[in-house]
Amino acid sequence: MITPALTRAVETVMREASDRAIKARYRKLELDQIMDKGVNDVVTIADQESEAILTARLSQILPEACVVGEEAVAADPTVMEKLKDNLCWIVDPLDGTMNFSQGKAPFGVLVALADKGETIGGWILDTLTGRFCHASLGKGAHIGDYRISARTSGETPPVAAISTLFMEEGTREKFMALAAPHYTLVDIPRCAAEQYPRLVLGTNDVSMFNRTLPWDHAAGVLFLNEAGGMAARPDGTPYRVDEYERRDLVGAASPELWADFAKLALQMH
Repeated sequence: MITPALTRAVETVMREASDRAIKARYRKLELDQIMDKGVNDVVTIADQESEAILTARLSQILPEACVVGEEAVAADPTVMEKLKDNLCWIVDPLDGTMNFSQGKAPFGVLVALADKGETIGGWILDTLTGRFCHASLGKGAHIGDYRISARTSGETPPVAAISTLFMEEGTREKFMALAAPHYTLVDIPRCAAEQYPRLVLGTNDVSMFNRTLPWDHAAGVLFLNEAGGMAARPDGTPYRVDEYERRDLVGAASPELWADFAKLALQMH
């Protein structure tokens, strides 16, 4: 189903939303165009406008697929249930909204296509650089027209970017203390559209995410796995978009790095 023609069509739609809704408003937001969405989370008018464009245009590309967008779910949580039994577009209209709202990079657009809970296509666009990452199940990972294989940083100890934003107090400190002797800990970009490419391009070796919502992770997990890295739950089970209430996800530039870090993650349970 994920043909080169489909990828070109998705890329065109993503670039349109990125240019019209996001770039056009970058560093031009009014205060009333930034709204609190919860702890460590905001939404902007750019998110809303981008999702409207993506939803309309993706629905034209594959009318048989429903659309599960981040802002649609915020308005009606029952939309998430479509992920279980349907062919679904999964849309993060502006990933890295906090960065965007503060006038800094990185941020981008994430789109995935899933069939009955399994991701079969993923597309990641960096708004400011234009970098376009994409993958389809069983067919490898690409940046632009070039197939890519994940590479490690080559650093000793390995480089780890651990997202603790949604961990409980106490758990955060305990886990970082557990990881610190074994890894060089670096800041997260607060943007999955940047974090997953970092694991493929040799910038970071491992990452852990506590909250694993489908619009944040579906495209990146597929991209990393198809590049020869590994993303899975700490117990080794695959990431599925219809298991959105589960916590914890480990991504790494190689299966070996993944296995080492997963052992640490399992100690927290």
